[in-house]
Amino acid sequence: MADTKARILIVGGGFGGLFTALELMTAGEVTLVSNEDHFLFAPMLYEYLSGEVEAWHIAPHYKELIDDRIRFVQGAATEVDFARREVEVAGRVRRFAYDMLVLGVGGVTNFWGIEGATEHALPFRKIRHADDLRRRMTDTLDRIPPDAAPQDTRDAATFAVVGAGASGVELATKMSDLLREGFRRRGLRGEPRVLVVEMGQQVVPGMDEEMRAVVEKALSDARVEVHTGTRVVSVLADGVRIEHGGVETEIKTAGVVWTAGVRVNPFIEELHVPKDRRGLVIVEPTLRVQGHENVFALGDIALAPDVAPILAGTAQLAFQESDLVAKNVRALLEGRPLVTREFVALGEALSLGTENAAVLAGGRVVSGVLARQARFALYTQRLPTWQHRLKVGSSWFLGGKSPRPLGL
Repeated sequence: MADTKARILIVGGGFGGLFTALELMTAGEVTLVSNEDHFLFAPMLYEYLSGEVEAWHIAPHYKELIDDRIRFVQGAATEVDFARREVEVAGRVRRFAYDMLVLGVGGVTNFWGIEGATEHALPFRKIRHADDLRRRMTDTLDRIPPDAAPQDTRDAATFAVVGAGASGVELATKMSDLLREGFRRRGLRGEPRVLVVEMGQQVVPGMDEEMRAVVEKALSDARVEVHTGTRVVSVLADGVRIEHGGVETEIKTAGVVWTAGVRVNPFIEELHVPKDRRGLVIVEPTLRVQGHENVFALGDIALAPDVAPILAGTAQLAFQESDLVAKNVRALLEGRPLVTREFVALGEALSLGTENAAVLAGGRVVSGVLARQARFALYTQRLPTWQHRLKVGSSWFLGGKSPRPLGL
């Protein structure tokens, strides 16, 4: 196979899929399939919400990142015929044949069957989700009369974030800063209300204790209400019903944003491959799918052995896994043994409002404005190509990264 152009098909264009494709573009005929026309650097979606970064910074089109050594196909994969080695893509008459298949489609929002959540909660995983939320916050402020009483403005500008993992706390602090600035600019009395609802007993579970202390202080400083040990009973068109200590309470809201978990992509649910009870694809330490010699899986859909819980579902894990998958696809094509690697935590970097962040590196936590700058520098290095890194880095560090007020 090393003497022919192997057909390498990669399904999914997130961290796992795109970085694998970039590593393999000289290894054969590489095809990248994604249902979006752009990559998303998801760890900075919160900065996009606040206007600290622009869409082209974190969501460049694939055509800007790849050249003619990678064929890009926009569409959703719907079926894999493992016997024929073919993948069906919605809207395409012809199936795509492969010699090597990489599955990296990522997960989807998990609403856990909560009543009304699918219909009324706002997910936060894509550029359009951030656009929808920003528009909702702006419209909410615009509807408040300038002479409204403080208690009325608070009630009208109440937002709930479900989930107090990293995503939830990053989102809540950004929202609070944006809404409070919106109140100031409009001369509204009182202040907005942002609350976080978390079923567990603490925020950012699994994180370093020093980092958690910094996060808790940031939430307090941003005047975000934290409700731990609290579950969502239902999401309503105009509010949320929660339960704590056996007592149910209904809170009227302008919006409920859902960050409480991810489930396996429906495409993966239909595949006949070994899975665990959660539907994750069971892979070997090499990331090869059990029972399929030429199929690999990575990212949110894969159950890789011996991965620390804090890494599961993160971009930094998919980033490391892409390197391993690329090495092993090359090894298979060249008749060499497959390899394994240890996946390690590359540090934590959380955005905690429009002027604050926390970075954990080398066992130490740095917070404040310096951490915010360090976070931008760190993520500049992890953007997909050196060309894009150069353009974005120049924009951030020469043009600035100031937040954009709601309504502008």
